[in-house]
Amino acid sequence: MQSKVDEITEDSWKKEIFPEWGSWLNEEIEQTHVEKGKFNMWWLSNMGLWIKSDGQTNLAIDLWSGTGKQTHFKADMSPRHQWARLTGGRAIQPNLRATPIVINPFKIKHLDAFLVTHFHHDHIDANVAAAILNGVEEKVPFIGPKYVVDQWIAWGVPQDRCIIVKPGDTLKIKDVQILVTDSFDRSILITDPDTDQTGIPADNQVPEMDKRSVNYVVKTTAGTVYDAADSHYSAYFAKHGQEFNIDVATVAYGENPIGVQDKMTSVDVLRTAEALQTKVIIPLHWDIWSNMLGDPYEIELLWKYRKEKLQYQFNPMMWLPGGKFTYPDDIGKLQYYHPRGFNDRYTDNVNLPYKSFL
Repeated sequence: MQSKVDEITEDSWKKEIFPEWGSWLNEEIEQTHVEKGKFNMWWLSNMGLWIKSDGQTNLAIDLWSGTGKQTHFKADMSPRHQWARLTGGRAIQPNLRATPIVINPFKIKHLDAFLVTHFHHDHIDANVAAAILNGVEEKVPFIGPKYVVDQWIAWGVPQDRCIIVKPGDTLKIKDVQILVTDSFDRSILITDPDTDQTGIPADNQVPEMDKRSVNYVVKTTAGTVYDAADSHYSAYFAKHGQEFNIDVATVAYGENPIGVQDKMTSVDVLRTAEALQTKVIIPLHWDIWSNMLGDPYEIELLWKYRKEKLQYQFNPMMWLPGGKFTYPDDIGKLQYYHPRGFNDRYTDNVNLPYKSFL
């Protein structure tokens, strides 16, 4: 008789364990019926966001199921790599993925629109594109700026499934309205797309942002979400705060290595919330890279220090990957914690040799 350990291989281990959350979050999203006058959001890790309206409309934004470095034996960055251009360095960055994959893209059954903000490799994913294209029952539109759509088409997504958007565009997905607006992701301006290599601008030329990256304003009947994606802080956020009645904003926060300005700092997050006139600001992206892990509680501490002096009219919310946010129920929540379970305690007889056994 063959022993258990002799049957186990690296492949069997991967099939059993990966993705680490299995279909748990997929099932939770499917089973959630959003109440009238509310909307739900789930953090899919990194900048991945799932929004479900009270019309039961499902949107996924920047869903990515990839990874970072997996070996030391990798070539140095090319001179055209964005971090090589920014820092003058050549050694690869030690960006290992620090959080699990919390949703299985191949188990997504229902989705009404798939949106991507820009073509950085931790936001657009061929695996996710294939899963949505081939596995989702609805004929899901793939929505993004030009270079995002170019990448999808190069991977084999049919052109008639893709919608190129730019700031000023408006889309209607069932009961949800999507407004496309300006991005302030300056890192994307020094990043070369995998497609259209003939159109790479000269080193001293500032390329057109609108073809590379956008932000999204998602308006539901219950409230509005502003997705800033990988935008850096910009004074122009104040213009967006006047244009849109924003209830919840998500931004990219992290600990920038020396010589790098890629993520918002804690001060940037608070300034962005103030400028957008949002009720809630949620920092994302801080969880994913081992070399840029941020501490969102720094934002909470700074908010507490400054809120009376500057008369802040918003709350920060410290989320966790895979977590659920319900608007407006969670407006005042500062910290998220995953469900602790054991809600059915003492609904049946305990089985202990002594009442206070533990």
